[in-house]
Amino acid sequence: MPLLDPKTWQPGGLSGAEYTVTEPATGDPLGTVTLAAPQDVEPAARAAGAAQRDWARAPHFVRAQVLRRAGDLFTAHAGELREWIVRESGSVPGKADFELHVAAQECYEAAALASRPAGQVLPSEAPRLSYTRRVPVGVVGVISPFNAPLILSIRSVAPALALGNAVVLKPDPRTAVCGGLSLAAVLAAAGLPDGLLHVLPGGADTGSALVEDPRVPVISFTGSTAAGRAVGEAAGRHLKRAHLELGGNSALVVLEDADLDAVISTAAWGSFFHQGQICMTTGRHLVHASLYEEYVERLAAKADSLAVGDPHRDQVHLGPVIDAGQLAKIHGLVETSAAHGAKLAAGGTYENLFYRPTVLAGVDDHTPAYADEVFGPVAPVRSFTTADEAAALAADSAYGLSLGIVTRDAARGLDLAERIPTGIVHINDQTVNDEAVAPFGGVAASGTGARFGGDANLEAFTDVRWTTVRADVAPYPF
Repeated sequence: MPLLDPKTWQPGGLSGAEYTVTEPATGDPLGTVTLAAPQDVEPAARAAGAAQRDWARAPHFVRAQVLRRAGDLFTAHAGELREWIVRESGSVPGKADFELHVAAQECYEAAALASRPAGQVLPSEAPRLSYTRRVPVGVVGVISPFNAPLILSIRSVAPALALGNAVVLKPDPRTAVCGGLSLAAVLAAAGLPDGLLHVLPGGADTGSALVEDPRVPVISFTGSTAAGRAVGEAAGRHLKRAHLELGGNSALVVLEDADLDAVISTAAWGSFFHQGQICMTTGRHLVHASLYEEYVERLAAKADSLAVGDPHRDQVHLGPVIDAGQLAKIHGLVETSAAHGAKLAAGGTYENLFYRPTVLAGVDDHTPAYADEVFGPVAPVRSFTTADEAAALAADSAYGLSLGIVTRDAARGLDLAERIPTGIVHINDQTVNDEAVAPFGGVAASGTGARFGGDANLEAFTDVRWTTVRADVAPYPF
């Protein structure tokens, strides 16, 4: 029996407009959902808060069991869920399989959180037991984007639930099913009690209402830096925590001793995986001058060899970008970059929503597709001559999410990485990596630091409470 039935997949009660779920590769409708309006946030948060109290008191093994079952269900229903990810988000099947694998692992790791030691016994000057205990924050608001919709929702939803919270999830309406309704269906089938997860697909106004609702003390936001600034500012006004995982313009530094036979595949994956619509995408290729010309030539040849098309019906390397607005942004940056003197070594063309993987050479600080986050399949390549110059170029960005360094001398790569502000470093790998057990987050305009994985989730979704216990009532001078 399928988990997702368009006739029954969404509970009633939302007051927004009807929205047609569309396949970007074809423009065909896949189903209809009702969007959430701002006024739908308050009743969802209120109901979540009411349900959360019993959930927080449930034994840890009960919460863990639900999360383990959810992990199993992501695997058991992989075929059905894969098709939704491919068709709704434009992912190739391999990328969809990766999302499903990570989703299952996120659930298993979250299940282990439920039984983590919850505090510390403290020394005290008074004759009393003094200890700290981590307690659920209550209701967690999760706002997730379209690009890796399942991963970027479940990695907040699963640990928040495991730690005894309820969740109000606002997925991007363009991926309302694979980024929202599919999670609700899996968790319901896993035995999650009613009222603990509310899915409100909607626009920015609904997200703003979620950030401002006083019943939601913690916001987990993944999205653009511009939107993240607005979320962080609003959360600050309301004195609530906001965990922000934002954009990036990550550098891949290729030192003079790199093996070009090995590095080109790595470099192409970093820039072209999922049409470049990943926050960790390699947005800047910094290549030693001795390798630069050959690197550009070989990366361009690789780009030209990649198949672009409908990932549901054909075997392709790249699918469509999410919509016409995103395509216009990508192509505008490429055209403006060429007008500023960048050489178009490959790509720069499109048909419908299918944008060819693109390589730009001869870029500099003023090249828009080099200086800005493109969020598309575009690889700007720039040369350097010394390690000092490479470090300076890599560090010269408003962002600080991920960094890749390719060299035959791993120790040298680590030494270079110490000079570049970033939340993530990969030596002899490209910039796009993710594991459920690893902390994830960036610095500067890429967000507010590591938030996902292990202890970071404990920090994100619990509060620390200090408690003391005395055998007798404490005496005081008056």
